[in-house]
Amino acid sequence: MVLHLVLLLILALITTPVGSGISRVLLTMGQSERQSPVELAEFSIDPADQMTESDSIEDAPIEVDMDSLMSEVMMDVPVPMAIPGQSESGDVSTQLNIAAGAAESIAEMKPMFGGRSGAMRKALLAMFGGTQQTEDAVKLGLEWLKAQQQKNGSWSLRGPYGDGGTSENNTAATAMALLAYMGAGNTHPSGDYPDEVRRGIKWLVGQQDRRGFMAKSARDHEQMYAQAQAMIAICELYAMTGDSWLRAPAQLAIDFAVETQSPEGGWRYEPGFDSDTSVTGWFVMGLKSGVSAGLDVPQKTFYRIEDYLDSVQSYDGAAYGYQRRRDATPAMTAEGLLCRQYLGWRRNVPAMAVGLETLVEGHMLSTRDRDVYYWYYATQALHHYGGPLWTQWNDVMKVELPASQVKSGREKGSWSPQQDDWGPTAGRLYTTCLSIYCLEVYYRHMPLYSQEE
Repeated sequence: MVLHLVLLLILALITTPVGSGISRVLLTMGQSERQSPVELAEFSIDPADQMTESDSIEDAPIEVDMDSLMSEVMMDVPVPMAIPGQSESGDVSTQLNIAAGAAESIAEMKPMFGGRSGAMRKALLAMFGGTQQTEDAVKLGLEWLKAQQQKNGSWSLRGPYGDGGTSENNTAATAMALLAYMGAGNTHPSGDYPDEVRRGIKWLVGQQDRRGFMAKSARDHEQMYAQAQAMIAICELYAMTGDSWLRAPAQLAIDFAVETQSPEGGWRYEPGFDSDTSVTGWFVMGLKSGVSAGLDVPQKTFYRIEDYLDSVQSYDGAAYGYQRRRDATPAMTAEGLLCRQYLGWRRNVPAMAVGLETLVEGHMLSTRDRDVYYWYYATQALHHYGGPLWTQWNDVMKVELPASQVKSGREKGSWSPQQDDWGPTAGRLYTTCLSIYCLEVYYRHMPLYSQEE
């Protein structure tokens, strides 16, 4: 992405007199024509051949000052070694080689979380269709979370806010809140909320026992969800900061995940026993966060996850069920496809296109049919895939989610759990955190695919 921005700037400067060249470039995403995607009938796959026109929605796109943005990006990259006999400025080909090296350096430094702050965040936000409204909603949501943090540094699923969950799970609540902060580039040494992150991670690590387990206070069927979320939080923070005191608890959490993988290849409610796609998806993200942090994760663990996904897929991998011999659902399909992306599927795998087209055309995000869990996974999978399908989904999401956020009163900045599929059980903090993740998607994780691929 950085290389393309540099190419755009250099080509503009070559063809424009110096001094009257480009000063600002507006990056937008759109598509005038697209192939009509697959139609659904209770999640059946039925290809259609007709072509339709789609109008690109533009909602306050982010403007990017290319000169200053590129200066900021380059400041984050090590200065390349001078070439003997070469002038300081160099010719165009040399500058392009340096730019390519800069892009590669950025990717190598922080391959998964490198877009969460600074110039890279601005560039990704503009390129993938974020708006000032989405950023304002994230900020407002983080402020609400700040007001809910307890004195000991943890968060609660039950309150003190209204419409809390039916049961308590401090481990899950704390991990989810921390992930919301980290998704916007906040850590304990930096960002706008260092104290909240520091107190939260200190409490979370304090829950870990000698095996690496952190969710003993949660209800039995919620413990492994909470464990996976806590693993993601610790591994992400270690990857983002390199803070040495986090390495041991992060590796211990990884070791616990590897040890408790079921014979089927996934995870479920009890360590080492049974599997379901829902719990397994959280563990996949935790393990991949560990890889990004440089932790020790056996490759055979991922091979076994692939075996489990094979056992719950249908339509050659285009759809996924909750468990074996269970019908495919939109939420499990979105989660299964995201796992496939992180486990190495190429963008041109036909089943990925079929599955994602099915989700967009048959199960578009709608606040009249709330399921923030499904939105969370579909948003990530479509963002990585990119192209017209992502544009179609994002054109709705970037408007609907900010508009449905509470704008006044005691719960200002949160999202109501009412009418959500799992909201009444999990509560307001759950719906708020997952909504924030969706609105951070532009920069929360670096994209897995290039559009050329």
